[in-house]
Amino acid sequence: MAKKRTSASKTAAAQHAPSSHKSLRPTWEGHLRLSLVTCPVALYTATERTSEVHFNMINPKTNNRIRMQTVDAGTGKPVERADLVRGFEVSKNKYILLEKDELDAVKLESTRIIDIEEFVDASSIDRIYWDEPYYLAPAGKTGIEAFAVIQAAMAKQNKVALGRVVMHTRERVCALEPRDTGILLTTLRTHDEIRSTSEIFDKTLPKPEKGMLEIAEKIIEQQAATFDPTEFKDRYEDALRELIARKKKGKAVTPDAEPEEDDGKVIDLMEALKKSLKGGGAKKRAA
Repeated sequence: MAKKRTSASKTAAAQHAPSSHKSLRPTWEGHLRLSLVTCPVALYTATERTSEVHFNMINPKTNNRIRMQTVDAGTGKPVERADLVRGFEVSKNKYILLEKDELDAVKLESTRIIDIEEFVDASSIDRIYWDEPYYLAPAGKTGIEAFAVIQAAMAKQNKVALGRVVMHTRERVCALEPRDTGILLTTLRTHDEIRSTSEIFDKTLPKPEKGMLEIAEKIIEQQAATFDPTEFKDRYEDALRELIARKKKGKAVTPDAEPEEDDGKVIDLMEALKKSLKGGGAKKRAA
């Protein structure tokens, strides 16, 4: 009977073991820690840019790619990248040079640990602070039970955890929230990174006329829809791919007519609103 129980436990462990990520390379590997509970985890980018069109710089006379060189701005002579060091500019053309071992000396203790410091409501984090999303998953079978406990507790409490992660030598504040059978980790911008609205916006705006405001509200109601990300495509990327396909087939490419520019004339705002309400403006997406 003991052998059967061992076999059954192995089967259960195999069922709950994390799926293989062999085809994906983690951005970061380390440990997730909640108080005294720790488990090994791996961080993966949640978005991909493989669909973007990328270009190379080509010499049209030889059809060869261009190789970029690092050149000394003063002498104009090429410099090997291996010989370069980092420098911080203290005044014009004056730098404090920092060697790799000196930079390594200030690496933070939390380099390989995501410490959960506190839990907050997601609604309490202003959207302007949200930055890059990543998927956080268990790294191997060791500690998967601890990961499951942390993930389930967060889901039950409906809270977002706040912690810190060091990536690319920079410490980032991050938010962690359950997603499917893993955790969505989103890096957060710091308060110092957010530009004050007073630098951009005027202190006051003119008060809208009641009639205009009512029409604008009706236009919004007409164009109300449910957000569907699959309906939004990168039209520029699609146009680039079409252009490349035409060139590949040897077809002529002619630029479209330039769109008419705003002539700067003052428009009748009430008339424009009325026409928009009748369907003269942007068409509502199909539901």
